[in-house]
Amino acid sequence: MATIKLTEHFTLAEFETSDTAKQHGISNKADTQSIVNLTALCVAVLEPLRKWYGSVVKIGSGYRCPRLNAIVGGVSNSQHTYGQAADLCIDGDISKGKRWFAYIRNNLPFDQLIWERNPKTGSYWVHVSYNAQGYNRKQIIENLIKTV
Repeated sequence: MATIKLTEHFTLAEFETSDTAKQHGISNKADTQSIVNLTALCVAVLEPLRKWYGSVVKIGSGYRCPRLNAIVGGVSNSQHTYGQAADLCIDGDISKGKRWFAYIRNNLPFDQLIWERNPKTGSYWVHVSYNAQGYNRKQIIENLIKTV
């Protein structure tokens, strides 16, 4: 199967891959509109972030089909289910995550920008969403603690 590139540095597989989906036997394939939305997210936010940062920006969670979204405890109207959001892995480098967060906040269009952490695992990530079809709220949440 050919690799589907959304943009120069991002592939569709990066957004559809999920260990949780594999564990539960879920096919987490994005529909056509979600692929359009993921491409817009990459063009408007992720590619400019990667260009500025000069290195890989890893996707921890991208597209989520509704069943997968429910299993991971996402809200029912999560932008992940529409291909409008990505959680960016900071791989334990909190300073990198904070630089990404500040760069997106100050330089790029976005709908939501959230600094998240899971107290059970100690992991942090940056959630960013972008709505190409409508208004982007520029909503910022700087310390969301996930309880799931």
